[in-house]
Amino acid sequence: MEPLDRQALLSLLERPALRRLLEVFNGSGEETRIVGGAVRNALLGRPVTEVDCTTTMLPEAIIDRAKKAGFKAVPTGIEHGTITVIVAGEPYEITTLREDVETDGRYAVVHFGRDFVLDAKRRDFTINALSLGLDGQLYDYTDGVADLAARRVRFIGDAHTRIREDYLRIMRFFRFHAEYAEADPDPEGLAASGAERQGLAILSKERIRHELLKLLVARRAEDTIRILADHGFLTWLLGGAAEFGRLRRVAASDKDNPVPIWRLAALAVMVEEDADRLREHLRLSNDEHKNLAAYARLLSLLKTWTLPLDAAAIRRLAADHDIEALGVALTATAGEPSPVVHADAREALKRFRSGTTPVPVFPLRGADLVESGIPKGPRIGELLAQARQAWLAEGCRTDEGYARELLKRVLKEA
Repeated sequence: MEPLDRQALLSLLERPALRRLLEVFNGSGEETRIVGGAVRNALLGRPVTEVDCTTTMLPEAIIDRAKKAGFKAVPTGIEHGTITVIVAGEPYEITTLREDVETDGRYAVVHFGRDFVLDAKRRDFTINALSLGLDGQLYDYTDGVADLAARRVRFIGDAHTRIREDYLRIMRFFRFHAEYAEADPDPEGLAASGAERQGLAILSKERIRHELLKLLVARRAEDTIRILADHGFLTWLLGGAAEFGRLRRVAASDKDNPVPIWRLAALAVMVEEDADRLREHLRLSNDEHKNLAAYARLLSLLKTWTLPLDAAAIRRLAADHDIEALGVALTATAGEPSPVVHADAREALKRFRSGTTPVPVFPLRGADLVESGIPKGPRIGELLAQARQAWLAEGCRTDEGYARELLKRVLKEA
């Protein structure tokens, strides 16, 4: 059992805007508490950036009291009992206490209530069911404090029941384990997740994608991805094979600023077809797919690069490819037989990624050729493509003298 930070928890109540909010929404027979992630993270001594509250008040009453206090109230999820109240420029979600009436594995029909215990017991994990009152009292109806101290993620009540209420809780179980747990996954939760896994098929691909990308940047992402693989989840999630070594190298490199799409690339992209498959399998955005495809093209190029990469080669690659994709691809393949990368190449890459050295930009435009008398049309593109290949082969120079010389050569060719 590890000690919890009670002082950090109480310091939440010292935040002026939050305290003002709680003072307004408590009293006259109503009670409002801080709930969920803010309480959990404060007890762990982690940063608290978002604060949610739960209340005995109905949504219309929340709006009315907010307006009377001079707060802005936005009905962001009023059908589910959630109102966003803005105090001194800071947004807080306040949700009416609820009880589940009916669930189908994706959505729940709820009734508004006034019972904090019933509201807590309808949540997913014990560590997410804690609440804090205005008077500083911590409420724990599910032994969440003990689980938090033990760094353990455990379903509330019967794990099978919780999962059948919303099958996305399988993904959340692994994601929260990756972020908050220290030992092996809770045996009951792991067994229930395996037994109920067929329910994942009824969920939208977007919901699966959202949880998977969050898991990939969690504190213990690598260990948890291995657990998913060992228990038969990973192949279904990715629709293909996984590269654990490359994920490990990228995760070690970007641990201070992890980017989920690059970790997904390292884990699951070996060829460009993998990027296309993942776009459909996980409903990736156009930008996410673009990054995966750029990474895949670089992998193909780097794995067939015959000579060791030096600073000049890095300059050419940086000029012709996405610099971040290049950095991730070289990190992912570090230590593999190919490509061989010289120290000066890694230093050059570091300078390009940090912006210390600007990425070279091809110095000619179509307008330059038109202004020099070449008619508009397909020939412009052909000439620029030829000139660009020469520019890349000649070291990607960007000085004005070279640009003039290159233009003369293009005009001569035309």
